[in-house]
Amino acid sequence: MSQSEIAHEAIRHALKSLRNRHLLEEGAHAPAFIALSRPIVSQGSEWKEKAENLQVELQQCYKAQSRLSLQLVVEVAESRTSKALVEEKEATITNLQKELTEMRDECSQLKINLEENIKALELVMSENKEIRANLEQMTVKAKNAEDENKMLVDRWMLQKMQDAERLNEANTLYEDMIGRLKGSGLEKLARQQVDGIVRQSEEGAEFFVESNIPSTCKHRLPAHEGGCASIMFEYDSGKLITGGQDRTVKVWDTNTGSLSSTLSGCLGSVLDLTVTHDNRSVIAASSSNNLFVWDVNSGRIRHTLTGHTDKVCAVDVRKTSSRHVVSAAYDRTIKVWDLQKGYCINTIIFYSNCNAICFSMDGLTIFSGHVDGNLRLWNIQTGKLLSEVAAHSLAVTSISLSRNGNVVLTSGRDNLHNLFDVRSLEVCGTLRATGNRVASNWSRSCISPDDNYVAAGSADGSVYIWSTSKANILSTLKEHTASVLCCSWSGLGKPLASADRNGIVCTWT
Repeated sequence: MSQSEIAHEAIRHALKSLRNRHLLEEGAHAPAFIALSRPIVSQGSEWKEKAENLQVELQQCYKAQSRLSLQLVVEVAESRTSKALVEEKEATITNLQKELTEMRDECSQLKINLEENIKALELVMSENKEIRANLEQMTVKAKNAEDENKMLVDRWMLQKMQDAERLNEANTLYEDMIGRLKGSGLEKLARQQVDGIVRQSEEGAEFFVESNIPSTCKHRLPAHEGGCASIMFEYDSGKLITGGQDRTVKVWDTNTGSLSSTLSGCLGSVLDLTVTHDNRSVIAASSSNNLFVWDVNSGRIRHTLTGHTDKVCAVDVRKTSSRHVVSAAYDRTIKVWDLQKGYCINTIIFYSNCNAICFSMDGLTIFSGHVDGNLRLWNIQTGKLLSEVAAHSLAVTSISLSRNGNVVLTSGRDNLHNLFDVRSLEVCGTLRATGNRVASNWSRSCISPDDNYVAAGSADGSVYIWSTSKANILSTLKEHTASVLCCSWSGLGKPLASADRNGIVCTWT
């Protein structure tokens, strides 16, 4: 039996005992009550009233007893509830003690790990101290090397100025010779004798003619979808090569305006183009961080040059050899590639992104135009910076070398086109126009094959033609309806080609 049942049973038994006792007491006192009642009949009413009072008191006692019984039951129930709560608390205490033990073990392990980390930190701090000492030593060495390099550069510049003076004297002699031989009809022979190194090294040089000032749009070609950012002619040829945002490179016959071939396989927009001096290979700089090399005859990709980590925006090939290619990307590197081996042989790292790049005529020097507005010269073999000059107040967008290699043309976002003497890196001409605005960071201008004219596109859709000798505007060509991004002049003297942001290419004669 449960405790509550036992308690109820005890209460019932107690009540029963009290009733029996009451009955026994009534039976025992009955005779005495009768005997006493007789002599005091006169007092019966008084005793009757007392009896009734006692009866009321007895009933009150019964009621009190009942309340006490109910209270006992409630207290027993509360006792059971309290016992259950105590058991639950004891279980909770047991679990908390177990968790406390686990946390103490974990704390001990963490203390051990902390001690190990402190030891490792002390070791790293000691290594860092040694590295700092080495860094200070290397800084001192670098400073000494920089001072020595500056001294060597000064000496080199002095030697360069002396060479420039000698070249100026040679040019003066050349001009005198040309003047004396014009009347005798031997000008061609004089050119071969004085400038033969450049002209005889170029295939098709015998077809070179003087450039004319273009004025008429001969062909209007819908070349590419999404825009055309790069165009160039094959060496001493009327074939035009174009590259656009539709990831294709196309070859056009400018005599007829027809499409000769399409080179596919590029994985991104074509941002710049170059062609080897033998016209056998076309190299494209792509926004997919790669360079693609096609064989023109077969139309197949020979190489995919990988190594840049950002879009490749400029490329050029050595003018005296088809082996070496130089590229610049927005990962702030300039890379030199060997086409025969198909991999990078030198990497130049610089803090300013390069927008345009060009080989010198001898192929030993690289010209680079940067976002900080400077024109820089690099040694291709060592990767050392040879010289730099502040060419523009804003980013340089284009570099073009004259046919004889003595003048380099730079264009910038400050809407200026500067001509630099390669021998002294001094500005020998600045070309500007009121309406001429450079359209992008990769807007390409060009020099005519006879070095007499400069062509550059503008954001208003015009193509401006300047005279290099007088620095004045000779012509303004208007056919494009969008920003002109690039211009290129055929090595035959004509035509001039221009391309705009809508992918339209115009040829001018």
